[in-house]
Amino acid sequence: MLYDMHEIHHAALAPLRFCAEAMQHFYTNPWVPAAYTRFGRTVAANCELMERTTRKYKKPAFGLSTTTIDGVAVAVREEKVLRTDFCTLLRFARDTQRQDPRLLIVAPMSGHYATLLRGTVEALLPEHDVYITDWIDAREVPKRKGSFDLDDYTDLVAHLLRHLGPNTHILAVCQPSVPVLAAVALMAADNDPCQPATMTLMGGPIDTRINPTKVNEFATSRPLSWFSSNVIHSVPVNCQGRGRAVYPGFLQLTGFMSMNLDKHVDAHVKLYQNLVKGDGESAESHREFYDEYLSVMDMPAEFYLQTIKSVFQDHALPSGTMVSRGRPVDPSLIKKTALMTVEGEKDDITGPGQCLAAQTLCSSLPDSMRRHHLQPKVGHYGIFNGRRWREEILPNVSEFIRSHDHAVLARKAAERHDPFGMGVVVRRLRQMLPA
Repeated sequence: MLYDMHEIHHAALAPLRFCAEAMQHFYTNPWVPAAYTRFGRTVAANCELMERTTRKYKKPAFGLSTTTIDGVAVAVREEKVLRTDFCTLLRFARDTQRQDPRLLIVAPMSGHYATLLRGTVEALLPEHDVYITDWIDAREVPKRKGSFDLDDYTDLVAHLLRHLGPNTHILAVCQPSVPVLAAVALMAADNDPCQPATMTLMGGPIDTRINPTKVNEFATSRPLSWFSSNVIHSVPVNCQGRGRAVYPGFLQLTGFMSMNLDKHVDAHVKLYQNLVKGDGESAESHREFYDEYLSVMDMPAEFYLQTIKSVFQDHALPSGTMVSRGRPVDPSLIKKTALMTVEGEKDDITGPGQCLAAQTLCSSLPDSMRRHHLQPKVGHYGIFNGRRWREEILPNVSEFIRSHDHAVLARKAAERHDPFGMGVVVRRLRQMLPA
């Protein structure tokens, strides 16, 4: 019922929203003299705030059309490699013959779209062949397609790794760290040839008993029945997923914003002031951030509830009780996948130490196949976006991946035995000779 009321409320505000948008366009039109006055800017500012606080934010585009490789601009295009009911595997294909490590980024299914990792992808593109999980809004998945829970998530990660083939590297940002670690552990138990070469876990809630945050405390302060009764709702009839049980995106957004409400209020006050002053650059910076931040998606109820219970309440993975499809998940079986963990010193979502716990669980790995990076002065978002990610974290991640990439190691070995590249010359001459 709450979801239905939300949709009705949004529809009821439509006339006011359209009116505000029309007035905002009028008072910012360069042909209208009033647009150059403080009165005109004030009216436009009020109208823009009204329109922005009552609209639904659509899924943003990645918008990554180029990257720079060795100082040269290279075209990039998005390719849909594989489509499942709840996820599309995207590849950012670069227009180059250069062979770089193949990297699968597993984006969090936690309310925001995969485009939240735009900065992550953009920074990795110059030196990696990048793929990413582009999750589909659960409200747009017909109910007949079935459910999607934590076990399905784990199965999907393994399926994607097998689809991409051996010598793939995998990077999980926050929430997917648990199903990624579980999937790799199960593949190791099967001695699967498509076990990833490396696994990088960034700010993941591997063991939330360590340095618990407000998010962890909230998840453990209530029984699972409370979450089922209070945050799970049915998708309204105006969506393709009508009748599907979900954790609605608008409720997730409410939770996100309530954690730092003063900060968000101040940001919108500054937007208003900048619009009145005519500071278009600052206003545009605000729009870019909040267009992304306020675009949210629904999460399948079964996945959300199973995650709450397994990850935050039972601590199943670190306590050794995690089971997937009846099979025990044992990270100590991982012997062929190098592990890197990344944490932020000021992370208030996943406290420092929670992701590092993966190093203890993967007890069979030698020190040469391990690395941990604790980034000073950054919070959760700064681990995978922003200046410190690009300048301090990324170089460590990239070097770790290359140091364990089988193809890179093979090329280096060949260069040591053939420093002048004569093998390449001979192969090309043979191709030129008639059969």
